Amino acid sequence: MFTRLAAYEGRSATTGGTGKDPVNEPMIRHWCEAMGDTSAAYRGPDAVAPPTMLQAWTMGGLAGHTEHRSAAYDELLGLLDDHGYTSVVATDCEQEYLRPLRPGDRITFDTVIEGVSTRKTTKLGTGYFVTTRTDVHADAEPAATHRFRILKYRPDQGNRPKWSDHPDRPAQRRPAEEHPLRPRPVVNRDNVGFWEGVAAHRLLIQRCTDCGALRLPWLPGCNACGGAEWDTVEASGAGTVFSHVVMHHPPFPAFAPDGEGGPYAVALVELAEGVRIVSNVVGVHHDQVRVGMTVQLEFLVTDPELELPVFRVALGADSDVDHRASEEG
Repeated sequence: MFTRLAAYEGRSATTGGTGKDPVNEPMIRHWCEAMGDTSAAYRGPDAVAPPTMLQAWTMGGLAGHTEHRSAAYDELLGLLDDHGYTSVVATDCEQEYLRPLRPGDRITFDTVIEGVSTRKTTKLGTGYFVTTRTDVHADAEPAATHRFRILKYRPDQGNRPKWSDHPDRPAQRRPAEEHPLRPRPVVNRDNVGFWEGVAAHRLLIQRCTDCGALRLPWLPGCNACGGAEWDTVEASGAGTVFSHVVMHHPPFPAFAPDGEGGPYAVALVELAEGVRIVSNVVGVHHDQVRVGMTVQLEFLVTDPELELPVFRVALGADSDVDHRASEEG
């Protein structure tokens, strides 16, 4: 099987693809508004597009780029489907930016099948990783390279026993000493003040001393004016759920209250001060988190060496919410 799959490496997936629209200011503005990015680099007569918008200019929408797509890629995916690897999940991407994209640039691209892995077993199931590489041009100049990786897999049938199913372990949760630890945050000179604030039960927001703009997460410079000097203001702790997702896969027991890696909510919380922070909403079941829900900051001890800012749903915030006691974010 792998020999047949590997034969597709190096073959074209898309040739002469063309962006459906030139790089343009309205799409840049919508992107920046959605991301909350107020950088002056993306506004005005000398504006450039945010580098991470790269796929916005190359994706084909629901119709795709069928007129430029080669048969090889469809054959590869069809071969995997025929052998039972019918499910697919995007796993990661890597991008290299060679020059800024500017309004008016016409985007073209070519994609090749760069690699197919040997068979791998993951918690989702067993399958093969397929990597494509897209070379992006702007007005015929090399502009960026984008690698995109998917897993084509045969789903796990879900027969793996849970801890709570073991006859000798009737409790619904692992003992605390065996509950896996959350990953440690990366603390460096640019964000050490934030974590010092957390240790003191203070959620600190950076404030540019040149223009007064607030920023969170912490950055070495102001994304509004570029100023390098800053001080901090302490968040009141009041906020609302701006957006949220429910994580199902991969299961990560350290983040789930049941200790089994079950679903859990990840929210983008908008603080009363106007900045946003990614965190967990606690005190309610993951499927009851709603956009606009009123929340309040608190600090969660996840283990003896780690404490994190999380947000608890305010009592009475939603009459349909079942407010449950929770010790986990």
